[in-house]
Amino acid sequence: MFRGLIICIYTMFILLFLISIDPALATDPPVAAEAASQMPWWGWPLILLVVTFLLGIVAVLGGVGGGVLFVPIIGGFFPFHLDFVRGAGLLVALAGALAAGPSLLKKGMADLRLALPVGLIASSCAIVGAMIGLALPTNVVQIALGATILGIVVIMLMAKKSEYPDVKQADALSTALRINGVYHEATTGQDINWKIHRTPQGLALFIIIGVMAGMFGLGAGWANVPTLNLLMGAPLKVSVATSKFLLSITDTSAAWIYINNGAVLPMVVVPSIIGIMLGSIVGVRILAKTKPAAIRYIVIIMLFFAGTRALLKGLGIWN
Repeated sequence: MFRGLIICIYTMFILLFLISIDPALATDPPVAAEAASQMPWWGWPLILLVVTFLLGIVAVLGGVGGGVLFVPIIGGFFPFHLDFVRGAGLLVALAGALAAGPSLLKKGMADLRLALPVGLIASSCAIVGAMIGLALPTNVVQIALGATILGIVVIMLMAKKSEYPDVKQADALSTALRINGVYHEATTGQDINWKIHRTPQGLALFIIIGVMAGMFGLGAGWANVPTLNLLMGAPLKVSVATSKFLLSITDTSAAWIYINNGAVLPMVVVPSIIGIMLGSIVGVRILAKTKPAAIRYIVIIMLFFAGTRALLKGLGIWN
């Protein structure tokens, strides 16, 4: 099964590489347009469906949101304007969050008292980020996106996780907001009491996270979890579940800006959501038969490749 997954990932890399070096894109504009018109209208959506299906598998096995892989890879290797890709990326992340959110709340994993103040700040700033992203020139956004993705690679290589952070005393703000709780840990059969600290610093950091989520259409799971877990001291499972629920708040706010500006194209969004969701279902089924550490490094390599591509594309070096 793992060997088959490697073959699928290798196939996806070959597809992306062939797309990026398409000779038609290197010719004069009239010739390129004539060559591009030879592909039927359903060609690119079909390729997009296949690639996003593979991305959905890898995203589940690598423990990352689909948006963080979707935007740099589709934006770097497909002939869609970056605005359409970012709008689709938000809806891809939103679809996954809406599918998982109710179940996480029902099981008591996602915490509303933790999510609401953070979500209010992040969603407000995501609106600002979406406006900034749509106002900036595409090459500037490409450069910033590439730099951000490479930064995420560094965070993934260096970040550590703590199942149960040691929070000796809750701070005044979290006490006033009554951000604490108890969840049942099924693996040990224990009820875990938790509280958080460094709440002002965490809320301030979510201003930046919200702006970046709206500006790049990445979703923000890659930043939510380390902030909630390592900085604020929430248990890892609570952080992951609350982060997933947060995406349904943050991405909805930013997505409306893209929809209102006509930057959501059904031909891009529909196959992307279908591909990611089907890939996620397959990824969950094969998760138990793979080595998560190996998949994690595959995701890091993919992000490094896609981030470098976006950065060089924005600089005009690799078009």
